[in-house]
This record gives sequence, C-alpha cells and structure tokens, in this order.
Amino acid sequence: MTLDMDVMAPLMFGGLVVFLLLGFPVAFSLSAVGLFFGFLSIELGFFTSAYLGNLPLRVFGILANDLLLAIPFFTLMGAILERCGLAEDLLEGTGQLFGKVPGGLAYAVILVGAVLGAITGTVAASVIAMGMISLPIMMKYGYDMRIATGVIAASGTITQVIPPSLVLIVLGDQLGKSVGDMYAGAIGPSILQVLLFIGFIVGVSIFAPHRVPPLPDEALTMRGWPLIWRVAKGMVPSIVLIFLVLGTIFLGLATPTEAGAMGAVGAVVLAWANGRFTWDLIWQATQNTARITAMVIFILIGATVFSLVFQGVDGAIWIEHLLSKLPGGQVGFLIFSQIFIFFLAFFLDFFEIAFIIIPLLAPVAAKLGIDLVWFGVLICVNMQTSFMHPPFGFALFYLRGIAPKEVKSSDIYWGAIPWVGLQLILVAITIFWPESVTYWIDKGTGVDPSTVRIEVPLPDLPEDDAPPVFK
Repeated sequence: MTLDMDVMAPLMFGGLVVFLLLGFPVAFSLSAVGLFFGFLSIELGFFTSAYLGNLPLRVFGILANDLLLAIPFFTLMGAILERCGLAEDLLEGTGQLFGKVPGGLAYAVILVGAVLGAITGTVAASVIAMGMISLPIMMKYGYDMRIATGVIAASGTITQVIPPSLVLIVLGDQLGKSVGDMYAGAIGPSILQVLLFIGFIVGVSIFAPHRVPPLPDEALTMRGWPLIWRVAKGMVPSIVLIFLVLGTIFLGLATPTEAGAMGAVGAVVLAWANGRFTWDLIWQATQNTARITAMVIFILIGATVFSLVFQGVDGAIWIEHLLSKLPGGQVGFLIFSQIFIFFLAFFLDFFEIAFIIIPLLAPVAAKLGIDLVWFGVLICVNMQTSFMHPPFGFALFYLRGIAPKEVKSSDIYWGAIPWVGLQLILVAITIFWPESVTYWIDKGTGVDPSTVRIEVPLPDLPEDDAPPVFK
C-alpha cells in the first residue's frame, strides 16, 4: 500500500491529536510528529532532504527574534508586581470607595483586575492577588460564594485581552502584525469586557441584592483624605507603569521589547518603594520567568518543525480547501474557527493554540479578506475562556489553591459559568462589530507605497552636451 500526498496532511494532524490525547508534552509531540512525517515524506519522494535543511534556519530565526524578548520582560514584571503590594493598595482603597453600594466589592475587583491586567499581563498574578485579599472579605460580609469566586477568576482573565497581554505579543508574531497594532485593536474589546462584567453585577445587585450586600458601616474604616490617599497610592504608580509600558509603545517611543524592559525596571522600583524588595523576591520572579520562557521557546520550536513538514505536504492547501468553502463567507469562517478554538481550549493552553492552530487559520483568513489584527484580537478574546472552563481552567486552579478550605470546588466551577457566557457574548460582539477592534488602529496615510512614483527632473542642458552620468 502506497501513501498518497493528499492524505499526508490529515494523517499528520490526526497523529498530533493522538499524541496530545495520550498526554505527551506538546512541544515534544509536535517535534516527534513533524520529524516522523518529514522522514517518511523524504522516503516517499514528496520532498527532498534539502527541504528539511530549512529547519535550522527557522529555529535560529526563533532564537534571534527580538520581539519574543518581550515575553520574559513582561513575565518578570508581572512576577515582581504580584508580590510588591500594589494589588493590596488598589483593592483596599477601591473596596472602601465602593463598599457602600450593593456589589461594591465586586465592582472593586473588576476595576482592579483591569488595572492589574494593564500593568502585569499575567493571569496568575491578578487572580492570586485578588483572591487572597478580596475573597476572605467577601466571605465575611455575606457575598454569595459563586458570585465571589466567579468575579475574582473572571476579572483575572481580563489580563488576557488588556494590553500588555502576552497572548497579543505571540499572536502578533504568528500573524505577522505589529504588537502596537494588536495592542491598539484590543482596547475596544477590553473596555467592552469590563462593561459587560460591571453590567452583570449591576443586574445581580438590582434583582438579587442579598447575594452582593454592601459593607456595613463598621467595615468602612477610611473616609475623606485618608481614603483618597489610599486610592491614589495604588492608582498613581499604576498609571505611571501603564504609560511606561503602553504609552511609549502607542507613541512610537519604544518597541514592545524596550517597553517590557522599562516595565520590569519600574516593577523593581515599585517593590523597593513599598518596602517589599528582597533578593528572594527577585530569585522567585526570575525562576518563574525562566520556566515560562523556556516552555514558550520549546513549544515554538516544536511548532516550527511540525509546520515546516505540514507545509511541505501541502497541508496549507488542505486547510484552505477545508475552510474556505464554508457557508457564510467571512462570518461563517469566523464563527466556525471560534467554535473550533473554544473547544480546543478545553485541552490546549493559549500558547499551544497560538503556535499550532493560528498558522493554519491565518492564510485562510487573509484569503477571505479578513483583517488579521481583527482576527488576532478576536482569537485572544476567545482564548480567555480557556482560563475559566474545565479541565484546565488555570484561573480556577489558581483560585482553588489560595481559597480557604470552606470554599467548595463546586462553587468555584459553577460560579465561573455566567462569566464564560459573558466572555462568549464579547466574542459574538467582536465578530459582528469589527469596528470595536479596527476603530483604534492607526489607519496611516491610506496611500499604497507601491503606487508612489518619485520623478526628479533633469537640469536644462545645451543640445550638444551629453546628459550627466551618475556612478
């Protein structure tokens, strides 16, 4: 029996699925499947051994990619900020500020989650910090357990969409788009996500106020200038860090890598100013950073091996034929791809989806005329649900790890369901209202550089003179 080239791409994809279902590490599964089918394709004459000679060049291109340096910088910044006391100042101040109204603590968690997302870029830092500070207070003053755990976990996942999200950096690299455009495109969905979460708490406070009671007077210990100082103590450093990281990128003063480096330095300064700076903190932060960075690089190298062979057996053509004929054109493709990614997120984390699936979907999206920044932000919005549903649901795991024993795991999981629904509503809004993304992107001059002609007139010369010769 001889294998036809038409079946190689489906066999590769199926082989990868089998390896992942068996529980093998993703990076090594990608490499193993890619190399096996690569050698098999050489033996069957689908391409020559010289084709695999491109692999070292592609791996070197990954290691030499300056943009990917932003990942360890932003990870280090988040790891330091997780322990520097900024979250405590923000939560305590805003909790006192909104504590008088029903759902006040939930509003504080949502707003602080958005601010932490804009300065840390990591879900773990936001969920752990807010869970340790807010959950005991919510439990003490009678919050419904499912509302309390759900709002903390969901507010931490806003970090995935709000710049400087690590997901947006990776997606920008995979889609060939600038990180600045990805960050600008994510502004609209980030605002909408916060408003949806706040709207949900408003609804609960109107129709079931007993589930989100206001704080009693004895719990409101700060008023007047002390309260203003407490809020400012958390907000002002946050605004400075947001400008260092995002403002410099949007103004064109720094690349994402440079902005990440400034953010990491700013986090160290903030930890020192709050009296939390220790060498042990730096050691733990760098360990965490090295672990995440190594994981990303190994997955990316494995994905490169797989994608090189997959392209060699015309896998891109197979995917294109599979997806470009879907009914509904652009909208049909977007709906199908988002449902596909939503279910993949039950089994793969966002790095794996970005490195494996996005290179397969992006060419089809481009051929259908879909703006790739819009497509990338839409995927980022969708992938935040992976932190909120089983079996992985990392935000739920983080919360379970720091929650008191009397908090049931069932309350954490059931509490997440309404918030996953709100995230999916945002996915639908982003699909049917692309301007929520594209409105914020710099449109440039609108002139196609390829159509620009530069004509330089020659000087007037006597008829008997030869034209000048340029060497």
